[in-house]
Amino acid sequence: MNSAPPEAAVPLPPRGAAPAARRSRFRGACLLASLALFAGSARADAVDTLREFVRDVKSGRADFTQTVTSADGQRKRSSGGSFEFERPNRFRFAYTKPFEQLIVSDGQKVWIHDLGLNQVSVRRLNQALGATPAALLAGASIDKEFELAAQPSKDGVDWVLATPRQKDGAFQSMRVGFRGRELAAVEILDNFGQRSVLQFSRYAANATLPPQNFQFVPPQGADVVEQ
Repeated sequence: MNSAPPEAAVPLPPRGAAPAARRSRFRGACLLASLALFAGSARADAVDTLREFVRDVKSGRADFTQTVTSADGQRKRSSGGSFEFERPNRFRFAYTKPFEQLIVSDGQKVWIHDLGLNQVSVRRLNQALGATPAALLAGASIDKEFELAAQPSKDGVDWVLATPRQKDGAFQSMRVGFRGRELAAVEILDNFGQRSVLQFSRYAANATLPPQNFQFVPPQGADVVEQ
């Protein structure tokens, strides 16, 4: 049975999204959440960088810009914002464009808030993560969950390819790039052929982050949908 591809591989649903779109949003949030794991000091082999980060880095923050391209290459969507994470299981993505959206994991649940609509979706963390790369935030073994392969450097960026061992997940592969000691870019190829490219700036590893950044209370009057 054929199904139409989602609008994007990351959480950029249309306003007033139906329940199915909200579920797609959670999958996208998980994909995005996993990106917090891929930052550290670049070395000749980006695979070693990734492994060292999973072992040593406990928190971080950065700004990002994101471009999602359709499988046929004809449509593109752009967005941007900031993200923060703190192990175990806490992360926060704040979109500022094209409209404001907040994604927060408090360690137990994942909350997605469309500020313009005052609409909130919530799901338990273990259900939201599933077999996505975001499961790394919960302490999963990176070599157990992914096949890792260093790729040739290009334009000063060292790349590693991460392919999920579980083949029925939400994406085909990720490429993670480092420039010097900074995370440079991440590419996500989903199962519908859509490609998301995220470029990072102002990354700070092991940053001290306020605890309230990973807490969420639905605003008064918000439409809350629990899945």
